[in-house]
Amino acid sequence: MAEAALDDVFIDDITFPAADGCLLGATLFLPRGAKRQAVLINSATAVPRKIYRGFAGYLARRGCTVLTYDYRGTGDSRQKALVGYNQPRSLVGFKASMSDWAALDVSAAVAWMRGRYKTLPLNYIGHSFGGQALGLLPNNGEVSRALLIAAQAGYWKLMAGPERYRVYAMLNFVGSPLTRLLGYAPGWSGLGEDLPKGVFLEWVSWVMSKRYLFDDPALSGLKNFPNYRGAMRALCLSDDPWATQPAVELLCSGFVSIKPEILTIAPADAGAAKIGHFGFFRPEHRDTLWRGAAEWIEAAE
Repeated sequence: MAEAALDDVFIDDITFPAADGCLLGATLFLPRGAKRQAVLINSATAVPRKIYRGFAGYLARRGCTVLTYDYRGTGDSRQKALVGYNQPRSLVGFKASMSDWAALDVSAAVAWMRGRYKTLPLNYIGHSFGGQALGLLPNNGEVSRALLIAAQAGYWKLMAGPERYRVYAMLNFVGSPLTRLLGYAPGWSGLGEDLPKGVFLEWVSWVMSKRYLFDDPALSGLKNFPNYRGAMRALCLSDDPWATQPAVELLCSGFVSIKPEILTIAPADAGAAKIGHFGFFRPEHRDTLWRGAAEWIEAAE
């Protein structure tokens, strides 16, 4: 594996196996000095791990060992080999769902970090779907602290208007027909990145359900929500049309064994004109949002 140094952080592109052996593309950020924390960053839907590179590097400079990775069928993980056969470059016919992402990919990332850094507190950062996935993991008890960023139970009626109507129309009248026709969800339809058919259609079914994934009778991972007993802070960005306060509160209500702290942040609080669903990870927030997040994570020591 080629290793490169960026400022005072080592950055190493690696692979690790999911629970079923599927190889996932990942990047490990290592501090040059003492390692104080282990941090796993879990992506939003259709968001490649490179989006989190700046924030991961920032945490590593503060003494955290950080792993970012791509879910199966996305980013670099789309090109990796599966055990026994080659994962196709085309997503047509590629079997994956959002529940697979949680049960097979995210759980394996937690296990990989826990096994490699046994003596460090393991902290979990979940952006949007990445935060939703925490409750579904059979091994979420390994996590000491969880910072959820714009993570929500994404029922479409809990989104801000008029965005809710745009999302409803895009998913039902554009995305779903195209996905069934083509055999995968094309990024050019408005998603930003191609998605496996099963991922997209399961996501649509959740978005159309009043309690989002909590209404899915086939979702076996729901039984794992009560197993999480670590600290939790959920960041609600006030100008985020998707992860609104009611949607964030609905997701947090699933963690029945704890009392999640929900922190609402307005753009003005960070000296910004806007933040939205993705803006937290922009480098301009290094001395505001990033610092606050890092200080909360470091309290696990």
